[in-house]
Amino acid sequence: MNPKKLLLISSVGGHLTQLLQLEPLFKNYQYHIVTEKCAITMDLKDKYPVSLLVYGARNYLFRYIFKFSYNMMKALCIFIHKRPDIIITTGAHTAVPMCYIAKLFRKKVIFIESFAKTSSPTLSGRLVYPIADLFIVQWESMKGIYPKAIYGGSIY
Repeated sequence: MNPKKLLLISSVGGHLTQLLQLEPLFKNYQYHIVTEKCAITMDLKDKYPVSLLVYGARNYLFRYIFKFSYNMMKALCIFIHKRPDIIITTGAHTAVPMCYIAKLFRKKVIFIESFAKTSSPTLSGRLVYPIADLFIVQWESMKGIYPKAIYGGSIY
């Protein structure tokens, strides 16, 4: 039996740091990482199979709309090319559309809410929660916000 194909996606920064903490688990599968292109992520290609999207901070809305649209199309192409069985994400930016693309193709979505959120949801979390097959929170207090979530503890 072929191992499950994982597509791990997140924006840069803390979201990516959390995602990479899962390496002991994902290295046992056929996996591909998707994140944003910046100085920090260029070295990832030396260690992991990775695709890089355009970095898109939301502070310049007009530019962000174009970058986000481009990233959505690129995410669709990556999804079709890699044909993952499961999407695992720690959120933000293009991770949300990737989760909806996965559901469109009847694939599993695992969302891990940010460690930084102890009492309020992220925008990504609110958008993905209704479609996630597994929604993991890192704080017990977040079960009040996401009743169907699983408390997984810290991934650090």
